[in-house]
Amino acid sequence: MAKSLVIVESPAKAKTISKILGSGFEVIPSMGHVVDLPRTRMGVDIEHNFAPSFIVPAAKKKILSQIKSGAKKADKIYLATDPDREGEAIAWNIKEKLNRNDRKYLRVIFHELTPQAIKDAFSHPGNLDTKKVQAQTGRRVLDRLVGYLLSPLLWRKIAGGLSAGRVQSVALRLIVEREREILKFVACEYWEVEAELKKVTGHSATTRGAGRSQVTGHFVAKLEKIDDKKAEIKNEADATAIVEDLKGKQFIVSEIKETEKKRNPLPPFITSTLQQDGFYKLRFRSARTMLIAQQLYEGIELGAEGAVGLITYMRTDSVNVAQSAIEEVRRFIGDTFGKEYLPIEPNSYKSRKQAQEAHEAIRPTSVLRAPDSIKEHLTKEQFKLYTLIYQRFIASQMKPAVYAITSVEVKAAQYLFRASGSKLLFKGFTAIYDSSEEKEEKNILLPLVKDETLELIKLTPSQHFTKPPPRFSEASLVKTLEVEGIGRPSTYAPTIQTIVYRDYVRRLKGYLYPTELGFKVNDLLVEYFAEVIDIKFTASMEDKLDEVEEGNLEWVKVINDFYIPFKGRLDYANEVIQKEVVTTDEICATCAKPMVVKWSRKGKFLSCSDFPACRYAKSITTGIKCPQEGCSGELIERRSRRGLFYGCTGYPKCTYIAKTLPEKIADSVEPIADSEK
Repeated sequence: MAKSLVIVESPAKAKTISKILGSGFEVIPSMGHVVDLPRTRMGVDIEHNFAPSFIVPAAKKKILSQIKSGAKKADKIYLATDPDREGEAIAWNIKEKLNRNDRKYLRVIFHELTPQAIKDAFSHPGNLDTKKVQAQTGRRVLDRLVGYLLSPLLWRKIAGGLSAGRVQSVALRLIVEREREILKFVACEYWEVEAELKKVTGHSATTRGAGRSQVTGHFVAKLEKIDDKKAEIKNEADATAIVEDLKGKQFIVSEIKETEKKRNPLPPFITSTLQQDGFYKLRFRSARTMLIAQQLYEGIELGAEGAVGLITYMRTDSVNVAQSAIEEVRRFIGDTFGKEYLPIEPNSYKSRKQAQEAHEAIRPTSVLRAPDSIKEHLTKEQFKLYTLIYQRFIASQMKPAVYAITSVEVKAAQYLFRASGSKLLFKGFTAIYDSSEEKEEKNILLPLVKDETLELIKLTPSQHFTKPPPRFSEASLVKTLEVEGIGRPSTYAPTIQTIVYRDYVRRLKGYLYPTELGFKVNDLLVEYFAEVIDIKFTASMEDKLDEVEEGNLEWVKVINDFYIPFKGRLDYANEVIQKEVVTTDEICATCAKPMVVKWSRKGKFLSCSDFPACRYAKSITTGIKCPQEGCSGELIERRSRRGLFYGCTGYPKCTYIAKTLPEKIADSVEPIADSEK
């Protein structure tokens, strides 16, 4: 009896699905795209409606041959690639290459690799969505036009091996513009005055404080107003004068407000928020988070249970959740935490405008599979990320946390001080997952009553300076790209990888710093292609490609409307931009001619101005002596496939290497700001 053929993308996914479907199915992984645009040329016929020229890469010919062989023996062919635009395009191209019109091709879509989800998908197969394929084709063609036409301009004007891209160049622009904001920022001095106050022992709480135990102790209030105007203390002299004036004044409670505040749970993860929390909570880079999530999705061997997909599909921008998963998690919450933690109706969340609503949020395939129960089968990183996804999903269907908020105003003559405190009344979703740095109890205020007099312990003036905006971390950059509608969930991690690999940006202490090369590339692109790498323009192109998927636009028209003005800018830039030559005071050791600064993919270096007649070149040193004992060399920047490092000019005699130059960067690195989290 002939087997049915199932085509997926990865070997891990194939292994998991094969065990679920059994012996009647042959499952073959395509290893991604079996046909693609060529790497050595643009592969887009501009003169004929931007027709893409898809080829079978040499590395994929054997795989395609295996798929064709399996197709000949199969009675049915199931296309089970990922449930997104790219997966649809992979399935479409495989079908086109098989070119067997007498076969019935069936598209199966599932968002989790569990027996029930797989069996349901194969029981209700559908057809390929040509609109999704067209939208993906339009996106690929657009990216090719931008990348393959802009990149050669950078090669000619700056250095070979550079690249530009529709999303990566916008990301670089965001980082460069933020760095310029920081560089031009001028810190302004300001002062604050705090009063440490004490409740007078034995004072009777007859109104708001009635019935409470009389507790003595201290609390701190900050000066907020002077003569009913916001307190603006610009220097030490002003702060000192205020402190002197306050001495001997009576501090009287003028107002007390007590309220309850609810803090609602966050929705389950989507791709961008998973990358953000992966960074903030686990310190994983975006690419690492996505790699581990892929492993959890494709299946983990759980002993006798076999390979099981632990989470739903990890490339999604939808917060939708299957009804069966909602029912399971609500039963779990009631049984584990109690009915008081369970909302009357399931919590619902709204996806952003461009989200693919057919997708699901990232969640565990079963909340009954607790992280600790499968810990022995997971790596440390898999366990950490699975726990994060598991807890966030359960929390998303729990009641809000409730806090008692107390706000107190204290007057001393014309001065108004404020203090506030909070106390956790009901844990709600924070019983399993807390997304903030807020503590359960913060600055708990003593029981106070209006008009009571407080004892002043001390007044403390303190100097402060305004701070520049924080540099982007991977997490905050991902958040900005998502909010602005730039790119898609699957593009964020590779975008960051690309700009780091090209040495446009470097990672230092969790932040993204643009390099000198990054500034040069960005400035050239902004000067001549400002609209192409504009945030709003790039987001509008995403909207148009979404319209293609919805069947409201033709992708060829979208590309043509973009290309005509783009080609005009490109022609002008190629005509007017001259390659910059920076001559130095150094003399070539071979021919005694001046040395000039040049760029390569590995960074900046010195080259003889008579190149190519004279090929002498040398690295630019950092000016820091090699710390290796007995070595007289200097450290220079080097790059490898693993990234930037510093090595000695005395190599190979001296093999000293270091990842960073602490002497150079210590003063420019600050901890991640709370406001960025």
